[in-house]
Amino acid sequence: MRVIVQLFFIHLFSIALVSAQITTEEILIKNDTIELPGTLSYSKKNSPLLIWIHGSGNVDRNGNQGTMVKANYIQQFREAINKNEIAFFSYDKRTSNKKNFKFLKETLFDDFANDAKKVVNYFKEDQRFSKIILVGHSQGSLVAMLASEKIDGYISLAGTPDPIDITISKQLSKQSAELAETATSYFKELKKTGGVKEVHPFLATIFSKQNLPFFLSWMQYNPKEELKKLNMPVLIVNGTKDIQVPIEDAKPLHISNKNIESIFIENMNHVLKDIQKEEDNLSSYYSSEYPISKELIAVITAFVTN
Repeated sequence: MRVIVQLFFIHLFSIALVSAQITTEEILIKNDTIELPGTLSYSKKNSPLLIWIHGSGNVDRNGNQGTMVKANYIQQFREAINKNEIAFFSYDKRTSNKKNFKFLKETLFDDFANDAKKVVNYFKEDQRFSKIILVGHSQGSLVAMLASEKIDGYISLAGTPDPIDITISKQLSKQSAELAETATSYFKELKKTGGVKEVHPFLATIFSKQNLPFFLSWMQYNPKEELKKLNMPVLIVNGTKDIQVPIEDAKPLHISNKNIESIFIENMNHVLKDIQKEEDNLSSYYSSEYPISKELIAVITAFVTN
């Protein structure tokens, strides 16, 4: 009996070693002059492939921004999801790649969706994977919706339900009702005239001249309406510790629909970390020491493999 038990555990150990062998490939995808280098990782062929679509900012393939934001949440997500025999691809957002800087002056919101479509088309030609599912995080939640025409599933992580002008005004209202009202008037002016003549000093960064065309292109999309257009399995996930998209703000995106599964994860914040202490929430944006939410990985694995 002891020999049989020993052989059984040796067999289990061998399986663990095989499943731990991850193949990694560096892939460069181009959208005209824009370069989108990324990393593909998988443990076996004919597995589902998740493609990550970034949130706002100059986010790289690992979930870091420059020298300050080192949350590394996308890399943590990669390592956890690969262990469950799910392939994963993430790329450097066009705004994080220095080679793209000279081409970014005229970037509009649709360009992010076009980048995502180029990535999807690349992997549609790759026969190694059983299906393709887009994972849109934060701003990427809407971007992924717009790029979801040829895929098999869609996941929204920390997505917002409102157009960006409403979202920004809501966020400002928590600091100052007056500033929120002023911002709302600026957005109305932008929609009507294509510009904003005079800007309050406290709002100068948001409504800088270079940002206005981008906002104008972004404002035309309503996430709740775009979500209704999707004809595929959909998973919507938000966290209870998300200080950028609080639960009450996120709820309207969690639409009841036969194709939509909706989940709120306890103690998960905006960068998908498990946060037990309130004082750790902001700190987790700047450190990779905080773990990715295990419940998130379990929920996504169940969605992808069912």
